[in-house]
Amino acid sequence: MSIAAPQIQQPEVVAEVTALFLAYEHALMSNDIDALNAFFWCSPQVTRYGIADRQWGHAELVAYRAGVPAPTFTRQLHDVRITAFGVDMAVAMCEFTRSDTPLRGFQTQTWVRLDEGWKIVSAHVSMLPWPPSCSP
Repeated sequence: MSIAAPQIQQPEVVAEVTALFLAYEHALMSNDIDALNAFFWCSPQVTRYGIADRQWGHAELVAYRAGVPAPTFTRQLHDVRITAFGVDMAVAMCEFTRSDTPLRGFQTQTWVRLDEGWKIVSAHVSMLPWPPSCSP
């Protein structure tokens, strides 16, 4: 089954997920643990890969968040891209910089509209030296 072209990038879906993505960013930077946990699908199948951590399942995610201190840095988003596939699935991607490191961050979230609303079902965050160097 394929998604018809008119179903890709429906403006109302992109707007919904963009608002959620920005609300997630606000919760992240204000260390609103309850909100952060609520953005994720409450399932053993949810997956989050962090910079130096990983959580498989919502219970691991909740336990991880309980031990993460509030950020002592600021974060600026760059090149936010929301791609909607149909009315119930979207991928949010961005690059980011932090005030405490010269590294460049990359973030991807897969959002799915479930019975309980839009939830992140998979997330990945990484950081790299920037610009990347090419060595012979």
